[in-house]
Amino acid sequence: MKNLFTFCFFLFIISQTFGQDIDSLNIDSKKDTTYWDSEFSAGLNFNQAAFSGNWKAGGVNSVAFGSIVSGKANYAKGKLSWDNQLELIYGIVKNEGQQLRKSNDRIFFDSKVGYKAGKNWSYFGSINFLTQFTDGFEFGPDDQRTLISGFLSPAFLTSGIGMEYKPNKDFALRIAPFSPRFTFVTDPTIIQNVPSNYGVPEGQTVRTEWLALQLFATYNKDITDNLSIRSRYQMFANYETLAFRTIDHRLDVTLIAKITRFVDVTFTSINVYDLDMDPGIQYSQALALGILYKVNNKK
Repeated sequence: MKNLFTFCFFLFIISQTFGQDIDSLNIDSKKDTTYWDSEFSAGLNFNQAAFSGNWKAGGVNSVAFGSIVSGKANYAKGKLSWDNQLELIYGIVKNEGQQLRKSNDRIFFDSKVGYKAGKNWSYFGSINFLTQFTDGFEFGPDDQRTLISGFLSPAFLTSGIGMEYKPNKDFALRIAPFSPRFTFVTDPTIIQNVPSNYGVPEGQTVRTEWLALQLFATYNKDITDNLSIRSRYQMFANYETLAFRTIDHRLDVTLIAKITRFVDVTFTSINVYDLDMDPGIQYSQALALGILYKVNNKK
């Protein structure tokens, strides 16, 4: 925990420095919001299937529910910028004869302060956080379940200091040669079912990786008025254990196709390679039809 306190103090010093720069611009947020680009969206989707007892084609009665809440608040004036993003996703499915299961679960927050260094380059300092809402289980024979994850088990708090390349409004690449990361596993029983304990040493709740490189790329584009893509790629490499197989990769992709003003089809895909979790590539995908409400401050 001493390392965590040191890191938090380090971030406090950075925030105070940038805060003084913002104050020097004499910004009155109550009077002038033209430098802010904000957006909020919330979506719900529901799927249901039912079959009669003599339905010869086969099938399982099921009910599924999904939700997504996302928002951003980005500030830019002169050479200074401050970008914030929040993403909350949760879904459940209930098949007849089986226990309630999750279909999706994610909490993600990212905040970045930048300062222009040239036409397409900026200095930046960032922090992002990733975890899940509820317990995750592995299901076996007779629907027996084994706890393998939970809220803050694991959780990842990753920082970064470096340069950002942003040639246009759609694409951005952060290169952070100094990128400390904290991995949390607050449930001590997880190690009984996940021997790697997500990289956290046995008997501890936090693993600290001070010397690391992070690449963080985003591509967000409205392809047409009714079709948009939101993608995020993150690479994390610990200098102390650096090898091709120990580099972590994560790719999130969301495609949204609007059918009407409030009805849309959403495809989400998550792809993860992390040796501390599993030696193979993990992936999940979901396709849903539902209601999406979206507001922003653009005129």
